[in-house]
Amino acid sequence: MTAYFKNIGNSISTLWTGLKLTLGHISKATHTVKNKDITSDNYFEDQDGIMTVAYPHESIPVPDNGRYRLHNEIDDCIVCDKCAKICPVDCIDIEPIKAVETYGKTSDGTSKRIYAAKFDINMAQCCFCGLCTTVCPTECLTMTKAYDFSEYDVADHTYSFATMTPLEILTKKQELEEHEKAKAAAKSAGSGATKAARPVAKPRPVSKPKLNTSEDQDSVEEKKEGAESKPKPKFKPKMKPKVKTSAEKEVKEDTEEKKEEAENKPKAKPKPVMKKPKPVMKPKKKPSDNDEKGDTSAD
Repeated sequence: MTAYFKNIGNSISTLWTGLKLTLGHISKATHTVKNKDITSDNYFEDQDGIMTVAYPHESIPVPDNGRYRLHNEIDDCIVCDKCAKICPVDCIDIEPIKAVETYGKTSDGTSKRIYAAKFDINMAQCCFCGLCTTVCPTECLTMTKAYDFSEYDVADHTYSFATMTPLEILTKKQELEEHEKAKAAAKSAGSGATKAARPVAKPRPVSKPKLNTSEDQDSVEEKKEGAESKPKPKFKPKMKPKVKTSAEKEVKEDTEEKKEEAENKPKAKPKPVMKKPKPVMKPKKKPSDNDEKGDTSAD
């Protein structure tokens, strides 16, 4: 039972804490803040009052330096294609057509030489980095304060800024093709005419040195006779060294190693030759007289 009543007391205390917070806000909400200027100094200090805005009939003012939806002033655009190249998400699509000659100038005096057949920006892909606005040379591409451009279809987020009609685009393309063909024909005809008009260069005459005195002539003739009497040196063609292959190099290295081993080996001592002793010939004994006598007696 004690735990039951204790839980009831805790629930009442928590409800009373929440009610005190709500009653405090109700007592402070005696006035309504309408269209409070965000640029005011005490914008973040004044936290009391009802801040509800009946959007879209009412809206909080946006600062002038807000960077939201892109806008291109097509009359000042020179279709340089820098914004499309620097875009990190490729949300800018441009189709340029070169003009035959300059057809106008921008507000800052830059000549216009390219038509914009197509200039579309897909704000559904835009990451609001502002790089395209920094590289624009004529400052025709800017980020506006329009932050609310919600649509029911994603395709409606693609904004087209080109003003040329399909017929104008076709005529400008035909003019460019005809101009390029005429330019190529004139270039080929001009190159042929210049080749035909070029005069043939005549060979320059060889200037011979003049001899002033008879002594100089005699010395020149003597030099010529001496040069003619000397035999001309024979020309001996230089033989290119043979390029040894890897197999020949290996054979040569093996032979050199064998030679070195043969030279480094100690020489064997010669074996002593044993001479056989000559047999000693004993002299034959001559028969003596006694022997002869003995022999006779025996007989």
